[in-house]
Amino acid sequence: MGEQMSEKQLDEMVEQATVDAYEDEEQLTGLFTMIAEQLAVPFKTIVLGVEVTVKKVDLLPGSRIVAICTHGRYRQAIGILDLLLPDPPPEGAEWIEAYRHWER
Repeated sequence: MGEQMSEKQLDEMVEQATVDAYEDEEQLTGLFTMIAEQLAVPFKTIVLGVEVTVKKVDLLPGSRIVAICTHGRYRQAIGILDLLLPDPPPEGAEWIEAYRHWER
């Protein structure tokens, strides 16, 4: 992912996404909103050796942000933190890193 973001930058992004959100669920919704708004989709990446297209992101019940991937007529939700990003990554991918930072 280009240059590595600092802990401070990631903290600031998480703060921006979760302002006025107190519970984990509210914070997760804030982070999901930023990813959904900022991540440039569709983009192609590789999942288990197969090229897929990431069409959108979604927030699943049970508090998980997933990427909705398609390959031909197949469709699969994959945890956004488990998704291998292409190089160079799509615009807005830094919000996935902010989510990863928050998850810790």
